[in-house]
Amino acid sequence: MPKKVEIKSSSSGLVKKQKAAAARDDVAQCIMKDFRVVVRTTQAHSRWIEKQCGVTGVQLWAMWELFAAPGQKVSDLSKALSIHQSTASNMLDKLEHRKLIRRDRSGPDQRVVQLFLTPKGSELLSQAPRPAQGAVLDALKRMTDGELKHLQLGLDALINQMSVEEEGAGLKPI
Repeated sequence: MPKKVEIKSSSSGLVKKQKAAAARDDVAQCIMKDFRVVVRTTQAHSRWIEKQCGVTGVQLWAMWELFAAPGQKVSDLSKALSIHQSTASNMLDKLEHRKLIRRDRSGPDQRVVQLFLTPKGSELLSQAPRPAQGAVLDALKRMTDGELKHLQLGLDALINQMSVEEEGAGLKPI
């Protein structure tokens, strides 16, 4: 008889574990849906910005950064935008081609490129919508300190898990 009780409790434990795993999978699926909402919202905001003023959301943000601090280097701007320096350079090429920004090497060290808005770029900004930093950063700035800390811890854990998998595939974390 004790064996039957053991089997019953063991099967009951298995059912609990399966239910817990299913609930965990449901939560993971909900989080994936939430990430998709964030991405779609960001894309929609950028499309709206582009319709309003003819530049992407990140291009507009870069222009606002140059308005706030003229003469920045590409490295400073890429840090402010949280993008890679080569991504910033490519974006700046497009803005320069449209004569919205200019690069200047007029300082004592001719290797240092400083970035400035052109009059055409300043005119565009005078009619541009806000927030300059985009929908995600604007929303993050409106969150409480506790919410931000909780989100940061969760995202750090997610990135750490992804980094382990990426390293196993021979990839480096971004």
